[in-house]
Amino acid sequence: MPAFDLLICDCDGVLVDSEIISHRVLFDALTRYVPAETLEPLLKDTFGLTVPVILEQIEREFGLGIPASFDDDLRAESEARVKAEVEPIPGAREALLAIDLPLAVASNSRRHNVLSSLERAGLTERVAGNLFSADMVTHPKPAPDVYLLAAERMGMAPSRCLVVEDSTTGATAALAAGMTVLGFTGASHIQPGHDRILKALGVRDTFDDMARLPALVAELRG
Repeated sequence: MPAFDLLICDCDGVLVDSEIISHRVLFDALTRYVPAETLEPLLKDTFGLTVPVILEQIEREFGLGIPASFDDDLRAESEARVKAEVEPIPGAREALLAIDLPLAVASNSRRHNVLSSLERAGLTERVAGNLFSADMVTHPKPAPDVYLLAAERMGMAPSRCLVVEDSTTGATAALAAGMTVLGFTGASHIQPGHDRILKALGVRDTFDDMARLPALVAELRG
């Protein structure tokens, strides 16, 4: 029997190259409160986290009280920019169409944003409504909740799920759920050495070209 019954992909940074856009919007907004040269290293490792978690870290680090309206204003701007500018990860659609496993998406974004990104990537039909987002669980990534929800709703044991993630946040979540993880390092926000960081967390393998994914999945299925 194949080793896996379900493929689960993150969305931002795996299916669409959106993380870099959201990061720029967040960075620009936060420079109203924190000097840019101080902010940059603090945000370096926040890819994959939700905005409220990032804001909590910034407030704690600098003793700030960022206005309650900041999150809503930022979310609106970020969503508009991503919707207008985001591009699919090259080869993602073709790779996922070539893999004969059921596909789900588990994201730290809100459901309507993931739907928009899937449409942009040409993957709406392939995902077939199997979409699980941060607003469907109490605790977003790095907690395993959204991955466990995906497995439960799809009727799969976590150990039979293969995940594609780009961030340490997402990889931590999927590994905590008891799933096998492949780390994708081909998005534009990924820094040199990120593959080593993901492998240190326990991901099975890393790759930077979506054209390699079908062969990696076939190899793992045996």
